[in-house]
Amino acid sequence: MNTYLLIKALHLISVVSWFAGLLYIVRLFIYHREAQFKNEPERSILQSQFIIMERRLWLGITWPAMIATAFFGTWMMITTHAWEASWFQLKVVFLLPLFLYHLSCGKIRKDLVKGNCKLSSKQLRIWNEVATLLLFAIVFTAVMKSPMATAKGMAGVLVISVILITMMLLIRKRKKSP
Repeated sequence: MNTYLLIKALHLISVVSWFAGLLYIVRLFIYHREAQFKNEPERSILQSQFIIMERRLWLGITWPAMIATAFFGTWMMITTHAWEASWFQLKVVFLLPLFLYHLSCGKIRKDLVKGNCKLSSKQLRIWNEVATLLLFAIVFTAVMKSPMATAKGMAGVLVISVILITMMLLIRKRKKSP
């Protein structure tokens, strides 16, 4: 069996699990935040449940997946001398904010538990898109193995995103109009 391909597969599985955790935890944050505006006893019941769900997701999936991603990624980097390639150097530029994003999500989780979260559900919805943009950037970089191709791919994604968001806002506006 090819050890490199095994490590690469485990790295990809870890990445998918990590992003699943990051994307889902922020959705839970949004619902947790919105629960703060419910009447009792619904508010207390929902908040208690969200605290449990967030803790289990964070400690049971998101952190272990991040550690496994870093471990298998480092193993591949050392095996292939990836740091010598310009595409990998660009990937690292996107990985650093991803690790900071991860740590920030941990802080948001703790703030929600304490009832000190200053972010609104709308701000959290925008925050959730940061992980998606980083995902696109990292995948384009790793697959295309070219900083220029990554830039073109990301530009295309941003243009399509702006078009889709504009269309959704227009549709939503029409539905609200009498």
